[in-house]
Amino acid sequence: MSEQEANWLANVYRPGVPQLTVRAVIGGMAIGAVMCLSNLYVFFKTGWSIGVTITAAIVAFALFRFLRAIGIAKQPLTALENNALTTVASGAGYMTAGGNMAAYGALVMVTTVRPDPKMLIVWFGAIAALGVFTAIPIKRQLINREALAFPTGTATAETLRAIHGESSEGAASGNAQARALGLAALFAAAIAFLRDAKVWWMPWNLPRIIPLPFKIAGKAAAEWTLALKSEVVLVGVGALMNFRTTWSLLLGGVLTYAFLAPKLLARGIIAAADYKSIVAWTVWPGAAMLVASGLVSFALDWRSVARAFSGVLRVFSRKQSQESDPIDAIECPSWWFPAGFAVLGPVVIVLMVMLFQIPWWAGLVAVPLAVLMGFVAARVTGETDVTPTKALGPVTQLVFGVMTPGNLSGNIMSANVTGGIGLHAADLLTTLKTGWLLGGNPRTQFYAQLFGVVAGAAILVPAFNILIPDPSVLGSDAWPAPSCLVWAGVSKAFAGGIGGLDLFARKGIAVGLALGAALAVIEKLAPPKVKPWMPSPAGIGIAMVVPGSNTLAMFFGGFVSWLLGKYKPQFAKKYVTPVSAGLIAGESLMGVAIALLVVAGVFHK
Repeated sequence: MSEQEANWLANVYRPGVPQLTVRAVIGGMAIGAVMCLSNLYVFFKTGWSIGVTITAAIVAFALFRFLRAIGIAKQPLTALENNALTTVASGAGYMTAGGNMAAYGALVMVTTVRPDPKMLIVWFGAIAALGVFTAIPIKRQLINREALAFPTGTATAETLRAIHGESSEGAASGNAQARALGLAALFAAAIAFLRDAKVWWMPWNLPRIIPLPFKIAGKAAAEWTLALKSEVVLVGVGALMNFRTTWSLLLGGVLTYAFLAPKLLARGIIAAADYKSIVAWTVWPGAAMLVASGLVSFALDWRSVARAFSGVLRVFSRKQSQESDPIDAIECPSWWFPAGFAVLGPVVIVLMVMLFQIPWWAGLVAVPLAVLMGFVAARVTGETDVTPTKALGPVTQLVFGVMTPGNLSGNIMSANVTGGIGLHAADLLTTLKTGWLLGGNPRTQFYAQLFGVVAGAAILVPAFNILIPDPSVLGSDAWPAPSCLVWAGVSKAFAGGIGGLDLFARKGIAVGLALGAALAVIEKLAPPKVKPWMPSPAGIGIAMVVPGSNTLAMFFGGFVSWLLGKYKPQFAKKYVTPVSAGLIAGESLMGVAIALLVVAGVFHK
């Protein structure tokens, strides 16, 4: 046991405090399922999956305060109990990320493969669970000994201390944040209902698009997708991003739709001034920019990668001490990782063969490679708070493009394995960082994450089928699905060969690769004071595959958040996250409810 672990065990760890209670599991699965629905909606609108832990902590606090007020809950929810609940919710809510929906959305967009829904639930659950087990051998190295930041995990710990009265603000802070989240959710739900509900007793609906009063190249700005939208979910998403990303989105949107698209139309490269025609070409430079910037940033951070590999070697080569280690009683036993790998690895390989026609020998390469990439992703997340799925996914796609050329579905879903394992390993370690700071039991959080994975996998596939009954709508202005477009584009290039693309698409890829790599290098070399004002390659790349109206709305949210942070920092710290989460949850959940009512025949399309 290291000195840091001995100090934690003596001074921070809180034995005997209830953590993974029945109500924490049930509450976490319920909140996680709701947030999975919300994230699914947001993902197909924006390409982002929104963080779950802080929102889940605030919602859980408010829920149990209400349950106590009406006499259902007898005891208050403790900070450690909320931490366990939040871990469950995070495991469920993040099932949309890690390439799961990007890969599956791309699959149904560009192939005829339609796996059985029950088998697909097993697929997503097995990948996520394998990611959970992947976190076990590196947890003590990254969190206990090296004390990596895991910024979201640290912020969640601070939030839990505040709302549960373990800080100077006391529980009043939690009440105010919960109230702000609820009011924002009600407002967003009302907007979504008035805009999207089609029923006989509603004589009118709010417009989805509000045109701008000017023309570009002789056509209305709205034809180039530059317009205002009444989708407040986009404003909420933008407010949760850093300002550099949102102003880069605006820059990319203006350059793409006000300057590049008119030139493409004038030269006959695209057929019309509409979203589908424009994005059919801009997806190539946009995807190339995202891939190049991700890979170059990953390579430039070679020290972190080297530390990841050396850390793993230290973990597996460390001789077992003959003396008993007191912390072993609460940490996950080291043998759990090989046992989990031995059980889940074959399941994933068999499903790769059955569902996506991936050769078994290629699966034998994919799963260990994905676990190794999961170790790397976890360290990068701990140091930067960014899980590098945009870099690791294309690496897997390139490997599979060489091993199984022409297998488009296999190319897409093999990268899903890498992304899913890396994301869920990093997600568990993020919540374990919260528990470490609060004195929680890591073994109970491991169980909590698995409960969340089960809930998320069970809700994800049915929710997709309800929300997107016709996959042909993906890639449209209503459902831009930018990550799916990028994933599909990369898979086509790697599986079928870039030589099969037309000349203009290849030129776009070359420009995107060069620009993405250059921006990543500049970002790495820029002084800290200058970096916030350097264009973000991720922001510009995504702007090339979402409608211009989306970039305007997200920039607005980011700009308001930045202004509040600059001039009202305490107010922003307290309210930006809950209000933004409320806007996202209110509109997305109302959108799902309306979709259900359409299926039931209560509303019409």
